[in-house]
Amino acid sequence: MGFKMGIVGLPNVGKSTLFNALTRTAAAQAANFPFCTIEPNVGEVAVPDSRLDTLAEIAKSKSIIPTRMTFVDIAGLVKGASKGEGLGNQFLANIREVDAIAHVLRCFEDGDVTHVEGRVDPVADAETIDTELMLADIESIEKRLQNIVRKVRGGDKEAVQQERLMRKALEALEAGKPARVVEVDEDDAKAWRMLQLLTTKPVLYVCNVGEAEAAEGNAHSAKVAEMAAAQGNSHVVISAQIEEEISQLEAEEAEMFLEEMGLKEAGLDRLIRAGYELLHLETYFTVGPKEARAWTIKSGTSAPKAAGVIHGDFEKGFIRAETITYEDFVSLGGEGPAKEAGKMRAEGKSYIVKDGDVLHFLFNT
Repeated sequence: MGFKMGIVGLPNVGKSTLFNALTRTAAAQAANFPFCTIEPNVGEVAVPDSRLDTLAEIAKSKSIIPTRMTFVDIAGLVKGASKGEGLGNQFLANIREVDAIAHVLRCFEDGDVTHVEGRVDPVADAETIDTELMLADIESIEKRLQNIVRKVRGGDKEAVQQERLMRKALEALEAGKPARVVEVDEDDAKAWRMLQLLTTKPVLYVCNVGEAEAAEGNAHSAKVAEMAAAQGNSHVVISAQIEEEISQLEAEEAEMFLEEMGLKEAGLDRLIRAGYELLHLETYFTVGPKEARAWTIKSGTSAPKAAGVIHGDFEKGFIRAETITYEDFVSLGGEGPAKEAGKMRAEGKSYIVKDGDVLHFLFNT
């Protein structure tokens, strides 16, 4: 499993340019007018991980299969979207379907690119979208509270739980805070997720800067960094224009171009890594002569659940997981030497898979 990240932001902040770069395609029309992205464009990208190449080289794997991440380029939002302004209703429906939000903020000055509000203020832009999402959640909760009144009066346990959680969310939202600040007990976690509130989505602020500012950022991105830190959210600084140029180059050319720009790595790598951290995701590997493959799991996933990512039968019939750490696999030169050195462990159902584990699952059919 990878995860699905929705690219959102006001019109003309560089969402579609970034999407084009990330998916190495021109499928999303990048144009200098609002709502050029009418339908959400969906693209999958391979998650870059140098560890996978190293493992494949040691095991002499015939093919390399990275894990994948899905990006959804969602139509531009404007003030009043919670009331259906612009493409508001469509925007709000599409955003419910993603795991996290990559909120692209304009942090570049360019008189040739129109800003929908006529100014460059990324913090104000962020507040505009946050406000619209909060207003949409408030409206949704108020409607649902009305719909479950009878069930609550009748003592329906599920309805009582829903009402309690919705009122907690409403209290935060009416205080101008997103629903994600609400602390939820483990017993309520599933019911909380089922509410599908927009402001429970984790947010990664993407500061889109000019080419000359890609390495260090600028005053605009510094303000976003302060805002993100205050909220407990993450941010990355990227030049969507540079990323689009890199996406058209061969690997060696791209490396030289990055070096010339004073960049250690592509923005895509930083964006995905930040997204992984945001959603508490990890990677484990399966390695053999046929293929070396990466798999994405949530941090804290048990061995049977990790096996289930490959196939449901692996989880149902799980016996044990033969485990080698990435470091041992590499330093000792592969599975055989690691096994001889006593570095292969047999782990049972209670084992929590670690990032970088090289696993082989044994299961009953």
